[in-house]
Amino acid sequence: MLELKVQEKDGKIYCPLKDAWHVAKPEERVRQAWVCRLVNEYGYSLDQMAQELSVTASKKASGEARGDGNARADLVIWKTKEDKLAEKKAFIVIELKAENVTVRVEDYYQGQNYATWAGASFFVTSNEKETKFFNIDPEYLPKRLEEIIAIPNAKEALNDKKVTELLNQTKTFTREEFTKTLKACHNIIRNNDKLSPEAAFDEISKILFMKIREERNNKGMKVFTKDEYLEAAKNHELNVRPSLKNTPKDLPYKDFLFDRTKDDFADDKLFEQNEVIKIRDNSFEQILEKLEAYNLSDTQDDVKGIAFEQFLGTTFRGELGQFFTPRTIVDFMVSILDPQEGEIICDPTCGSGGFLIKAFEYVREKIERDIKEAKNTLRHQLEGKDYDKKSEAEQLKINKHIDEMQKILNKELDTTQCGDEKKKIPQSRMYCLSHNCIYGTDANPRMARTSKMNMIMHGDGHGGVHHHDGLLNVNGIFEERFDVILTNPPFGSRVDKSTKITEADRFTDEKLVAKYTERYGAKYTEALKQVNDHIGTSILDLYDTGKMSGLTEVLFMERCLRLLKKGGRMGMVLPEGVLNTSNLAKVREYFEGRAKIILICSIPQDVFIAAGATVKPSLVFFKRFTEEEEQKYADCVAQAQNEKRAEKRDKIDELNAEKEKLLDSKKREDKTRVKEINKSLDLIEQQIIEEAKPRIKELFDYEIPIAMVNDAGITTTGAATENKELKQLVKEFTAYNDKVKLWQHHDYSVLYEYNVGTDGSIVRTFNKDEEVLSW
Repeated sequence: MLELKVQEKDGKIYCPLKDAWHVAKPEERVRQAWVCRLVNEYGYSLDQMAQELSVTASKKASGEARGDGNARADLVIWKTKEDKLAEKKAFIVIELKAENVTVRVEDYYQGQNYATWAGASFFVTSNEKETKFFNIDPEYLPKRLEEIIAIPNAKEALNDKKVTELLNQTKTFTREEFTKTLKACHNIIRNNDKLSPEAAFDEISKILFMKIREERNNKGMKVFTKDEYLEAAKNHELNVRPSLKNTPKDLPYKDFLFDRTKDDFADDKLFEQNEVIKIRDNSFEQILEKLEAYNLSDTQDDVKGIAFEQFLGTTFRGELGQFFTPRTIVDFMVSILDPQEGEIICDPTCGSGGFLIKAFEYVREKIERDIKEAKNTLRHQLEGKDYDKKSEAEQLKINKHIDEMQKILNKELDTTQCGDEKKKIPQSRMYCLSHNCIYGTDANPRMARTSKMNMIMHGDGHGGVHHHDGLLNVNGIFEERFDVILTNPPFGSRVDKSTKITEADRFTDEKLVAKYTERYGAKYTEALKQVNDHIGTSILDLYDTGKMSGLTEVLFMERCLRLLKKGGRMGMVLPEGVLNTSNLAKVREYFEGRAKIILICSIPQDVFIAAGATVKPSLVFFKRFTEEEEQKYADCVAQAQNEKRAEKRDKIDELNAEKEKLLDSKKREDKTRVKEINKSLDLIEQQIIEEAKPRIKELFDYEIPIAMVNDAGITTTGAATENKELKQLVKEFTAYNDKVKLWQHHDYSVLYEYNVGTDGSIVRTFNKDEEVLSW
């Protein structure tokens, strides 16, 4: 069968399903490319397809399509030619858009309406960037869409068993399969190349990012397969490499591709410039073959993100288990602190990036829901109450405005929409989240790199992650910067007095210093002094608690408190000993005078056993004092100490009177007595401070919720359980917080107004500030 090709001439494009030449609009080009794809790749014939179908006025009037007035399909496919002629139900419905953004299924409501009305089994949404496939569940009204991984080809369409199999290959199923595939890839390297688990993980990461790069460059339409790689490698050796002779790019194809991947991700510092592929060719090809069932081009795809994270959890058990916090704990802690859009979030010991990823996803979901609601509101406004009664020309005009509105709002969800202050083009909301709100550090270079990779797999936000000592300031991570901190610091080890700040800790990149100074101003200049003014100083001397303890968890408690803005909140995984060991009493007092405990949750030791931990943990949530609370606490301290001082007033006055008489004396015994009196007064003052502590707690009294959880969603082997207790605790705490207002919520309400006019712009209003979105 001859290959069907897109034909264009004189500004027109041939539409074989219409047997006509139409104006070559971007939408028509996308549609005709899909017609060719359906014929050439899927094997469907033109006589079992149709384009541009809509629910007719007669069907609306007869009630056949009531409620689906705004229903149309770009392409419809039937199982057979005979089904089409007999006007049987459709098999696949496709809606297309000429835009280069992530597919948002709500934008494809017209095709979804048509697919529902036509009784189709499959629904496809596609644009110039990506394609998504859905099954349509007939058991639900309105019909529910569930994302799947593929649609059947013409031959498979006639095989009921294969159709059922494809309908059931949901993203959940695919996620589990992808996790298994990554483990299989890991085993290939372990068996063939004899690398350690961590080194094998590094090699898989390289291949995954090579695959992501290739598939992004093909806009998700083409998977990076073993056969394509071998064909391209052959062409490279014959036609490309000879021209690169005696240059740094004169490399075998595998290394040539990795070199380009390093260049593409250079700003992200994922790979060292001297890094190379360390596995043999047959291992590389076997892994490509294993991975070719998956398209990794969609940066928002939670399939690869969660699978990658599960893979990390098994890879980094044992020695590196400390860097991996179980997902159930991460989800719980993020839900408790409830980060909001516009809040700045940090994890100074980020490990594999679990807290940062969940916080990013948590806020992203809020933004996506907000945009979805805004689209629905504006769509209903544009359609009006009598849309179905309007003429086709009027409907098309309205649809054009709706498409333009959705296109503009989709840019709000684009993490690359950086704006231009000079041109008064605002940043998108997702750009702000991804580039301005997520920060992390880890002192382990492999984990800092892994965290970045993990975040890219989940959809972005990796730019604020750095390889750096979490106790020291770096770039955007410095005191009083953050609204929310989530962390699982290293337990049990100690920072020795001999561990000092060295020249290697000094940040010397002048270009970046200038960039951050411009961005953060005088606060950043001051933040640099923490390192620059203390070269040769012990790290312990930077912290008040360094005089009380060298335990890493204690130092990071103070570090996190300092990083928080006043009124900011934090959640930490801490060994239970911090809460009840007598030799850390002074540490607890230090924090009681600077922050409120808003929740303590005791969890089973089992939770971290799979990660190699042996200490029983608790989840502790704090809120740093606001200025008002600082003053109230200071007043309570003063009152309590004055009360105790009043009880000892007679003794104090007696000693002071005696001292007053002896001050002018030059006798040795009188001078000795003055020293004794001063010591007595100091001792009394210490007694006052100690005896006032219970009274301070009475005066500065507040409720501390404490929860004991027996099942935290994970067993000693790392297997998941039902996790009902943590989910219930989130509900109870949320209700409690709504009632008592533990912290002040930021008002981040955003309003949109679409301008019906030639400019097709949207006015975005946030906190009374108006910005025109005309991306």
